[in-house]
Amino acid sequence: MNRAGALILLLSALAASAVAAEQVVDFESAVTVLPDGKANRLPKWEEKGVVFALAHEPTQSKAKGLVMFFTHLTSGHKGIACAMAAEPIPVRATFPKPVSTVTLAMWGSTGMPAIVEAFDADGHVLDRKSLESVPGRKAPGDPVPVFTMTVSAKGIAYIQFSGPREGEYLAADEVRFTAIDDVAPK
Repeated sequence: MNRAGALILLLSALAASAVAAEQVVDFESAVTVLPDGKANRLPKWEEKGVVFALAHEPTQSKAKGLVMFFTHLTSGHKGIACAMAAEPIPVRATFPKPVSTVTLAMWGSTGMPAIVEAFDADGHVLDRKSLESVPGRKAPGDPVPVFTMTVSAKGIAYIQFSGPREGEYLAADEVRFTAIDDVAPK
């Protein structure tokens, strides 16, 4: 191998080591229905070091803020959503170390808005994406569409997804993220 080829391989290896591999949280290990037949509602869920919980406790009641899981009717995939139907609260995903890109695959109530925001460790908004209306079925027999939204910025500590109004839902089917290594190669 010549020097130019060796240099290209070295630079490629250094670049690859600077960015960790994309990780995927898919909620497939979650239990959606408990043995008593009730929906599984939890204060938080942790998978691959990512902690999912509500962004804040309910303000309209003394109820405990909970997230829940349910299954997409067509795909059978599990999703996580706010369990507070009367008071929709954003769902927060906090990462174990800063990330640079987060992509959510989601589904939700027809015609509702969807918002994904990325925050740094101090709570400052780094990036924000929104849809006026999530994709809906074109015909009653069609499956509920799954769509994606991506936020990108250096040093994302957590994201929040929201948009549902009272009685609506927005579920994250999958969360893909890329963490930046703490130490860059010198």
